[in-house]
Amino acid sequence: MERAQNLKNPFRAYPATHSISIIVIVLFHIVGLAGFIIPDLNLLFLSLVPWHLLLMAAVIIFACNAPGSNLLWFALLIFAMGFAAEYIGVHTGWLFGSYTYGETLGIKLFHIPLMIGVNWFLLIYSTGVFVQQNQIKNMLLRIVAGATIMVMLDILIEPVATSFDYWHWAGDSIPVKNYVSWFILSALMLFIFEKFKLRSQSRVAPTLLIMQFVFFMVLGILG
Repeated sequence: MERAQNLKNPFRAYPATHSISIIVIVLFHIVGLAGFIIPDLNLLFLSLVPWHLLLMAAVIIFACNAPGSNLLWFALLIFAMGFAAEYIGVHTGWLFGSYTYGETLGIKLFHIPLMIGVNWFLLIYSTGVFVQQNQIKNMLLRIVAGATIMVMLDILIEPVATSFDYWHWAGDSIPVKNYVSWFILSALMLFIFEKFKLRSQSRVAPTLLIMQFVFFMVLGILG
């Protein structure tokens, strides 16, 4: 299978744009952690969550050597798929269970935050690049590994999300089908990622994935 050219040697030195992007990703997640942990700063930092997601998307694209229309079409497709899945989830409960979105993710369309589509793109893209950087040669194994990573991250996100008004479940527990649907939907999106064969990949994207794990893990422990 054809692989992205700039992933052939994962140990070569990062150019300046990559170093800057990594610093921004790590710094903003650390500062965000402080804002979520310190009660007096909660309201301010919760209001900044949509802007944080947009910044992370800009950083990921900035770190691409030559982002082209292929990446744009991929981003738009994942945004649309993620938003559509959340629309079905919120309005029918078929996919994830019965839940509603709070105010933290910002402006909504049909009761779904627009930023949720951006978040799907960030997570899928970062996970897709991460599993390819780890030199898993079989595409099916990469997709399964990536979807498993996505579910593991969602397990960390759920308790934090409900505490900070990202979204709220109708019942006392999170339905198992939420995780099943996350796995299936993530696998489908990662399959699309593979088929796009994005030749200009952002090698800093895995840093975002790792910092997401750190961010929600720390908040979960401290919560």
